[in-house]
Amino acid sequence: MAGHSQFKNIMHRKGRQDAVRSKIFSKLAREITVAAKAGMPDPAMNPRLRLAINNAKAQSMPKDNIERAIKKAQGGDGENYDEVRYEGYGPGGIAVIVEALTDNRNRTASNVRAIFSKAGGALGESGSVAFMFDRVGEIYYPASAGDADKVMEAAIEAGADDVQSDADGHTIYCAFEDIGDVSGALEAALGEAESVKPVFRPQTLTPVDAEKGASLMRMIDNLDDDDDVQNVYANFEMSEEDMATLSA
Repeated sequence: MAGHSQFKNIMHRKGRQDAVRSKIFSKLAREITVAAKAGMPDPAMNPRLRLAINNAKAQSMPKDNIERAIKKAQGGDGENYDEVRYEGYGPGGIAVIVEALTDNRNRTASNVRAIFSKAGGALGESGSVAFMFDRVGEIYYPASAGDADKVMEAAIEAGADDVQSDADGHTIYCAFEDIGDVSGALEAALGEAESVKPVFRPQTLTPVDAEKGASLMRMIDNLDDDDDVQNVYANFEMSEEDMATLSA
């Protein structure tokens, strides 16, 4: 297993000061509705729905909200969301993948394209950057789950491929098709994870300086703020000094 990497998955920047809880709940509810529509409305029979509900609970989403999202899928008269993926390049030539759930493809495509363009980036064709990423399972535990050695041992026993630990927590990666088995084994050893989901993990990282990094982070924040955007992934890395400058 590889050691600690400077790369942080974009979706784990949970400390954003401008994060609005209602927006987070809205995105979680949309994923629950889509998952329930795509399969059985029973989480015991629908792995995607089970993961969506667990992730919603990890964000303290009320039970009533979760149940409403499931019922919305069963009603048949609610919005029909399409799963759409956009690919392109941001500042510094950084490859970016955007996952969205939308009831209006034209609106979402226009908004995403405008955000890329404003940042000096550009959307590409489908597949233009996806080959630089691997589709894998990502399981996240807070630091309270145990120290790095304990989590590493549990991950190896569970059949995971990689672990990255820092002061905030532990990110465990596994093969996409093994996400259910690995997360189940980890839950038996470490308790319930804070999040379990498929992600796009970059194969290699492209360095950016503070200036390009600032532009890139603004672009990613703008994408995150779009109601239709669910996840954003990028293959960048920055020096600790530049990261500290941006965080100041």
